[in-house]
Amino acid sequence: MSDLGAGFGYLIKGQRWAFGHGRWFGFGLLPGLVTLVVYAGALIGLGYGGDDFVAWATPFADDWSSPWLGLLRNTLVVLVFVLGLFLAVITFTAVTLLVGQPFYESLSEEVDRSEGGDVPESGLPLWRELWISACDSVRILLRVALYGVLLFALGFIPVIGQTVIPALGFCVTGYFLAQELTAVALQRRGMVLKDRLSMLRGRRMLVLGFGVPLALSFLVPFVAVFLMPGAVAGATLLARDLTAPPAPAPAPSPHTLRKD
Repeated sequence: MSDLGAGFGYLIKGQRWAFGHGRWFGFGLLPGLVTLVVYAGALIGLGYGGDDFVAWATPFADDWSSPWLGLLRNTLVVLVFVLGLFLAVITFTAVTLLVGQPFYESLSEEVDRSEGGDVPESGLPLWRELWISACDSVRILLRVALYGVLLFALGFIPVIGQTVIPALGFCVTGYFLAQELTAVALQRRGMVLKDRLSMLRGRRMLVLGFGVPLALSFLVPFVAVFLMPGAVAGATLLARDLTAPPAPAPAPSPHTLRKD
């Protein structure tokens, strides 16, 4: 449980860092604003077109009597929108990071610089970094899509589908958000996707403590945009500690040495 609190602590530290560095905060807002406009339009379209999509997908229910027809289709409309919102929360970070790669690379480097010590650099040209980020994001999003379909199907189970499954959905969302955000700092440290995933799996509770509160806050309109700079900063702080060399063991006290 201590790792959960520590993960949340990194999120808070990152937000404090961003709000305490106003120029970098404003710098980090730009990619999120662009992505938000696109996603808002997509979700509005899904909200207006959800009824028509469900009616098209369930022609077998056209002859059902009331209230079963309305119950089925209204439930499916809600589930379709929830699934769309789930995918939007997950992919928002990936798309924003891809759009804002140069912005967040610079912000992450500044966090490292302000914390002292080395400032790792990938040494790769920008186009190569964008290509690696895009490929890694696609791989992660494919995993997210599999989880999303599974959770969508489990949502039809009475009681569990309305209680346990949404909670699992937020855990999945938070975990993958943390993977995407830490990728900025870990990729600069030369870590490939396989190694990054292995490292984060070893500290699941820490990752969930960072990612789940962020996923919940991203459900509030416009909040994701304002939290993104701090989320990148917090993920960088998290990555710094995960990749820090282990502290040397303290030298034994002279009083503990056995006398000849």
